[in-house]
Amino acid sequence: MKAGSIVTVFGASKTVPGQPEFETAQTLGRLLAERGFTVANGGYGGTMLASAKGAVEAGGTVVGVTCRAFKRGKANEYVSEEIATDSLTERLAKLIELGNAYLVLPGGTGTLLELADAWEHKNKGFSNADKPIILVGAFWKPLVAMMGRADADCLRAVDCVESPEAAVAMVVSKLNIE
Repeated sequence: MKAGSIVTVFGASKTVPGQPEFETAQTLGRLLAERGFTVANGGYGGTMLASAKGAVEAGGTVVGVTCRAFKRGKANEYVSEEIATDSLTERLAKLIELGNAYLVLPGGTGTLLELADAWEHKNKGFSNADKPIILVGAFWKPLVAMMGRADADCLRAVDCVESPEAAVAMVVSKLNIE
């Protein structure tokens, strides 16, 4: 394990316990923590809560990057360390900066923004060019196919897997962790 390996998890804020997306995120958090990763996410509800819960219940650590502009209050109870930012742009930049890898779960426009920012930085060879972006599940496949039609080279910047187990295995492999 590389010291300080953090995996940023992006996903829907409106997912609730009992929904498959919530369960997937919780499993993902648990598996990451079991491998010694710190989980970073947006710190609020939905898949952020689920991945944080999974990580903490497995003995892991969670960094929640929150945004004062949301006026939602404080981070969820599973966040070990909160980093409060002033804007959505600052929040996203911090989540991208923190991550050694990015796992993207199904989500709405916020998750799309997060994916697009990380993907474009990697696609253009900027600061996170060596950090894997892994899309979990089938949700993003139509978007990936559409983007591939527009720019086939951009497909080298993302990987798609079907399960949390495959996502964590790919992170381990891509970060050359034993």
